[in-house]
Amino acid sequence: MNVREAALLSLVRCAEDGKYSNLEVDSAIRKYGFSGNDRAFFTALVYGTIEKRITLDYVIGQYADRPIGKIEPKLLEILRLGAYQILFLDRIPDSAACNESVELAKYYTHRGTSGFVNGVLRRIAREKQRIVWPEEGSLAGYSVRYACPEWLCEMWLSMYGREKTEALIGSINRNPRITLRVNTLKTERAALAARLEAEGISCTPTALSPYGLILDEYTPIGQVTAVAEGLCFVQDEASQLCAAAVGARAGELVIDTCACPGGKSFGMAMAMENRGSLLSFDLHESKLSLVRKGAERLGIGIISTAVGNGSKRREELVGRADRVLCDVPCSGLGVIAKKPDLRHKSPEEIGRLPEIQYAILDNAAAYVKENGVLLYSTCTLNDRENGEVRTRFLSSHPEFRPEREGMPFGESEATLFPSELGTDGFYMAKFRRV
Repeated sequence: MNVREAALLSLVRCAEDGKYSNLEVDSAIRKYGFSGNDRAFFTALVYGTIEKRITLDYVIGQYADRPIGKIEPKLLEILRLGAYQILFLDRIPDSAACNESVELAKYYTHRGTSGFVNGVLRRIAREKQRIVWPEEGSLAGYSVRYACPEWLCEMWLSMYGREKTEALIGSINRNPRITLRVNTLKTERAALAARLEAEGISCTPTALSPYGLILDEYTPIGQVTAVAEGLCFVQDEASQLCAAAVGARAGELVIDTCACPGGKSFGMAMAMENRGSLLSFDLHESKLSLVRKGAERLGIGIISTAVGNGSKRREELVGRADRVLCDVPCSGLGVIAKKPDLRHKSPEEIGRLPEIQYAILDNAAAYVKENGVLLYSTCTLNDRENGEVRTRFLSSHPEFRPEREGMPFGESEATLFPSELGTDGFYMAKFRRV
């Protein structure tokens, strides 16, 4: 199985079967045994073709003799894969991208389509410096240039204004670097950084979190043996700040209502010095196994896991928790750079989320004891899922007030923009029960 053929099959599975790209990429790498340059090329092809789909379809539409919607799905994925190499991978000769795409068409589509693929891709290769793009500054211009859906560009423009939106949509096309969270139960940041450097792994301390190390852009996480040894785990700086903002202390009862994959539970347990009780809930037992395995690797013994719906009351916990983290399911618009599939969510799907989020937050509030803390967070940049949920909660829960203590920037709510801080896009709001 060559790399381009494997990439095509993965793209088809993501498009037609709805598989998440990160899971599909990991599965295919294991299945085909890709390593080194093959692994890197395969990953770039799948993620890049999904990420740039809007731009690719615009260009293909200019040179195909039929509308994009009339091209059969597998044939369209072949065209996208070839066009991505021509437009965005400078080290790949255009001739190789065209020829290999033609071979894929011969094998995976019906007779006669290889000539169509050859014609479209060779025209794109010849004329790529003369492509007519939509008007700069228009919605279509933003959408095609940054491979960002028009509805999302329009939403961010209305919420954040032109200058901040342009910076934001530019940042979602960056290559995100891996950030580690130091396991302070076993080591400290300076010691871990020294070990990584001794092993030839370059890293930089995070600017806002005192526990983070950002790896060099070209460092595969598989090379970091300290992860397997439980000295650290992968966690973006924004999520590190969120876990820290909860302010968990040794001996307390802390609840993580939507815990998986467990990073914030781990961070809070470390803040508690592995003393007290931390309850981690999630809807899916299969995901909770990741939390248990992660806790064991990190040497954390205070985490208990259980299947639970965040919006369904657990009467035995009412009024008992010192602190509750409510990191709700969200649209994920703050992590598009890491999860390219999220670019293709529909606004209708996202529109249903605030009611779900409020129901989880409303239920979580019941667990907080007097003078206890409740933290609401998302990894999205959408006022309807963020500030509007906070406002609704405060208006219907007079027993809670905004809380600044321990929050980034010293305010009771904080929005982190990747374009400004280099973190994931993230939101958090803190409350105290009075």
